[in-house]
Amino acid sequence: MTATRGLEGVVAASTSVSSIIDDTLTYVGYSIDDLAENASFEEVIYLLWHRRLPTKTELDELKNQLSDNYEIPQKIIDHFKMYPIDKVHPMAALRTAVSFLGLYDEEADDMSEEANYRKAIRLQAKMPALVTTFARIRKGLEPIAPNKNLSFAANFLYMLNGKEPESIEEEAFNKALILHADHELNASTFTARVCVATLSDIYSGITSAIGALKGPLHGGANEQVMKMLTEIDSVENVEPYIRKKLANKEKIMGFGHRVYRKGDPRAKHLKEISRKLTALRGEPKWFEISTRIEEIVTSEKGLPPNVDFYSASVYHSLGIDHDLFTPIFAVSRVSGWIAHILEQYDNNRLIRPRAEYIGPSKQVYVPLEDR
Repeated sequence: MTATRGLEGVVAASTSVSSIIDDTLTYVGYSIDDLAENASFEEVIYLLWHRRLPTKTELDELKNQLSDNYEIPQKIIDHFKMYPIDKVHPMAALRTAVSFLGLYDEEADDMSEEANYRKAIRLQAKMPALVTTFARIRKGLEPIAPNKNLSFAANFLYMLNGKEPESIEEEAFNKALILHADHELNASTFTARVCVATLSDIYSGITSAIGALKGPLHGGANEQVMKMLTEIDSVENVEPYIRKKLANKEKIMGFGHRVYRKGDPRAKHLKEISRKLTALRGEPKWFEISTRIEEIVTSEKGLPPNVDFYSASVYHSLGIDHDLFTPIFAVSRVSGWIAHILEQYDNNRLIRPRAEYIGPSKQVYVPLEDR
């Protein structure tokens, strides 16, 4: 047996959730371009979970189910207040909170199809409250109760900032949620499927996925991109900063992707959102810095930007703390994780690959006194 490093090129599962073929991303056969320009995030949730777009009645029902489950238990709010706030990354807080949430779900270990769907609704609905509640508590602010009359995207921004977002902000965030909803068999999705393939519960699967998403080579990349933009601070500083990184062979976050060759199809949408929002905020420099970085890196390395690169300036322009970028990724991606988890349950086989052994052989035990 020969190992494939990073499982690159290995097809490990069959799925009808999403696909990446010839640098084109689709959800259930719908191109990401079509969905990003026309759909609501709630429609995409339904699409991923049911493999078809909803009727108006079905969409209204889903929206009502989500809004009825927006709130989180008071015990979780109290638990957040016990965290060492100055030391805890929001992704660690979210990972713990999702696991904790499972303790208060009476159906946590009910593996029936009906119970799993009800848990899916509750998890998707409560993710915004988990992120925004922690974000406010760590600043000494009280959580804001959800507004059931707002869309999923608008409600998140409302619970975070305490005011209803402008229409352009809601549109931008809705689009960002759609673009991050699923991405075939990425690291966190694969982690979730491996976990539930043991027939572990859905909360375990989502907690595992969040752990994988936390890493800077996956969901944490957009936070690192904003850190880079902040360090550069002006267009004039781009050239020396990036040239130095290239000369030192340092990784520039937000560029390249394992499965794309011509470019990440999601990036162009976020680039346009970034252009609009940075101008609206009177801070076009973040977009200008980003485009100049893109010019240099693409010219020198042949690497186009990925979904993380422009999402950084988008979230910054929405007034979101930089270390919340990855938790927001999770708020969206839980829709895809759940779709894959339910698919795994529906046609399950334990995921148990083999390993290529490269250690010593034919060793003989030596008694302790002779070593």
